Amino acid sequence: MATVPETLSATDSRMTKSVEALQRELDSIRTGRASPALVENILVDYYGIPTPLNQLASISVPEARVLVIQPWDKQALKDVEKGLLKTDLGLVPNNDGSIIRINIPVLTEERRKELVRLVGKKVEEAHVSVRNVRRVSQDEFRQMERGKELSQDEVRKAQEQLQRLTDSYIGQMDSLRKEKETEVMEV
Repeated sequence: MATVPETLSATDSRMTKSVEALQRELDSIRTGRASPALVENILVDYYGIPTPLNQLASISVPEARVLVIQPWDKQALKDVEKGLLKTDLGLVPNNDGSIIRINIPVLTEERRKELVRLVGKKVEEAHVSVRNVRRVSQDEFRQMERGKELSQDEVRKAQEQLQRLTDSYIGQMDSLRKEKETEVMEV
């Protein structure tokens, strides 16, 4: 059985991964600006194998509202274009034979509000994952108490530390939410 510091360290690591996953999710949510994160993980059917776009092409932002995708294999242009059209991002790729340009349109007020709701949903899912990690650690502490490895006071102190850790990560997620909502609502 693990010790309290080992359990807290493992919990910290798992919660950090939850925050990182949330950050990746939020990066893929479209705002009024062009960002490579918007399209880099889109799967493209490359010779029958679903491959992330960032493994097939360079993605650059020459202007604030323009993405340029330049596949390393020119044969993949059509596949990249199909992959982009299949997404629900509402992006229209312009293929000129060697590169694909995507103009990022200005978001409507209704679409912005929809995206803010989506951000809230993603953050709430991340909160749930952090709480699940906390629950697993609490169960470990209770097992240690039943196994007479810890006293009730030690378990209470460990749970207080665990709660502070959880609150810290929930706070980080909430600040990511505020940043993204501000970014989405920016005209």
